[in-house]
Parts: sequence; C-alpha cells; structure tokens
Amino acid sequence: MRVLVESLGAADVVAEAQDGLEAIALCRKHKPDLLVLDVGMPHANGSEVFADVRRWSPETRIAVFTGFTSTDMLADWVAAGVDGLFLKSCAEEELKRGLILILSGGKYVMSDISERLRGSPDRPELTDREREVLALIATGLTTKQIGDRLSISPKTIEKHRGALFEKFEVGSVAALLTASFKAGMFDYLVQT
Repeated sequence: MRVLVESLGAADVVAEAQDGLEAIALCRKHKPDLLVLDVGMPHANGSEVFADVRRWSPETRIAVFTGFTSTDMLADWVAAGVDGLFLKSCAEEELKRGLILILSGGKYVMSDISERLRGSPDRPELTDREREVLALIATGLTTKQIGDRLSISPKTIEKHRGALFEKFEVGSVAALLTASFKAGMFDYLVQT
C-alpha cells in the first residue's frame, strides 16, 4: 500500500500504524490528508478509528479497505460518510483511480461494492458516537464504564442508548444486540 500511495505522486506517506490505537495517535500527531484504514485491526477496530479521526482531524480524507463483504457492513461505511471504500481484492488500477479522486476532494466506492449495495435493504443510520456506544454495549460494558471510556457522562450514554433503541425499534439491550447483529453491524468480527 505504501508503494502504491507513493506512486500516485499526490501524497507522501508520513506514518504507518500497526494497530488501531497507533493509527489514532499518528493521525492526531500528523493530521494527514489521507488515512488508509483497514477495518479489522487489533486494539481499536476500523469504525473506532474512523470516529476518533473524524473528531480530531476532520479534514483528513479516509479510505477504508476491507475483506468483509457483507452488504450491511459496506452500507454502514457508506452511510457513515467514508471518503473511499475498497475491498482488499480491488484491482490496482481501480484503487489508484479511487485514491486520486479521494485526494482531490471526491468520494469513491469500488465498483464491486456499488453493485453489492444496489437493492440492499435500508438500515438505521447511526452517528459515529452511536456506533461507538453500540460497539461498547456489545462488549458487555456498563453505562458507567462506557461513559468513562468515552469521557462522557452516563446520562449522555443513556441518551445514545435510547436513540439506538429507537432506531432499531427495540426495548432492551438483548433485543438491540440481536437486531444490530442481524443488520450486520458486527460483521467486521467475522472476516471472510
């Protein structure tokens, strides 16, 4: 990926991260023009990194690469507002075209992904914070623990939890987790 990005002539690689936490730290430090993000990373997954980078470096363009092919998960990335979305099987020429468009301010969704998304059912649109809260609920954290982890009050966590219940049309955490798993919100845990 480093060689490909450098071959574009439109960007220099300023840093590489081994995991999600390092990616967040490096983006805070460098505020890059482009972040090439893998969905399945240790310590902080792609959606956690995406949300944090959007908060700390909103000008950074984000291109997501994934081996996951669930239309629900791919639709979730598009709905989140990612600047580019590619499968890891993407041909080099299409990848170059897409990255150049992203660097020039556009958005790009790989053609295979666009085809998969045509005709896919509607899903609840979640904010970045709602995605974070949902992911932490799924790990079994309490409201207080989630608040501590995200540095926000338990009352605010309850507000996000209520919004999630409303969007998924459920009334309990168990039902929320069932509905969110069925909607493919956690497909990143099962890469093919």
